[in-house]
Amino acid sequence: MVGVRRRADGGARRGDRRAAPAHGTPAGTRRRRSGRMILLAGIPSEPPVAMALASAEALGIPCVLLNQRSFAHDEMELDYADGTCTGAMTIGGQVYPLERFRGIYLRTTDASTLPELSRMGRAWDGAALAARAHAWSEILVQWTEIAPQRVANRLSATLSNYSKPFQLQVIRRAGFAVPETIVTSEPACVHAFRARHGRVIYKSTSAVRSIVRVLDDAALAQLESIRALPTQFQQFIDGENIRVHVVGDSVFAVRIISDAVDYRYAGRDGLDVDMVPFALPARESDRCRALSRELALPLCGIDFKRTPGGEYVCFEVNPSPAYSYYQEQTDLPMSDALVRYLDAQA
Repeated sequence: MVGVRRRADGGARRGDRRAAPAHGTPAGTRRRRSGRMILLAGIPSEPPVAMALASAEALGIPCVLLNQRSFAHDEMELDYADGTCTGAMTIGGQVYPLERFRGIYLRTTDASTLPELSRMGRAWDGAALAARAHAWSEILVQWTEIAPQRVANRLSATLSNYSKPFQLQVIRRAGFAVPETIVTSEPACVHAFRARHGRVIYKSTSAVRSIVRVLDDAALAQLESIRALPTQFQQFIDGENIRVHVVGDSVFAVRIISDAVDYRYAGRDGLDVDMVPFALPARESDRCRALSRELALPLCGIDFKRTPGGEYVCFEVNPSPAYSYYQEQTDLPMSDALVRYLDAQA
């Protein structure tokens, strides 16, 4: 048998069966937890995690919170041998075998952005603690990639969002209309595209968040700058914004009422945003479920415009949606659906 153990100290030891002791917790005081449960991995103050935790408690679904900011104290052990993954997490002195988890909500952030690391950088052991934080995140991601449990979402599945043009091709295959799009670093191409469509918007081609803006005269005056950075341009679609969240087989649709081009940043332009639940037609709901399965994203946010003629034009799929923003506005039970999905109830 050949096996590799990964530990939160960043080590990889062939055949090593020893558990790494939790910081500040004597090995003899550990308690091993039994029973099936779900795991929420992230920062508990972030609304999507906080809402999922509250829903699990309200619904009586056993739940464990793995706080990413506790990387200096919690332990993770991962064993992979002969095609089988085993291991355990030690959280607050309690040991949780990995196989006890029915499902995992993975909403962690880049370890380098954690506030603890900026403070630890000035400490004498800052480099070691930073290495531990990155190893902690790496092991968690590695486990969720190979775990047989339900995961919302595996990191590998989110990569489609790293290329918006690629993702648009997948969206089109799912049966949705998409806006005509170009990605270019040539100003002449942009002028021709604008002449053909009249009104055009521009945004990032990658997963890096950008504010969607109309290509107006002020933007045209700076068009030469795209020679250094290929940019995505799309025809402007008239209509109302519809945001759809798929959670397992559940579909939640919201109609966004705003005059902003990018309603997420309406406040910056002095504009208002209102949201109301929306009855998405059955055909579009089925296509959203199919798109979610095609992208291997059991939890996703899909952005549409519904044109005056009733056509649904799809722009992109968010693989790590802040569903809480929409749930707060509409009371749609997305967090309930999420923890039920993770608990294999849906």
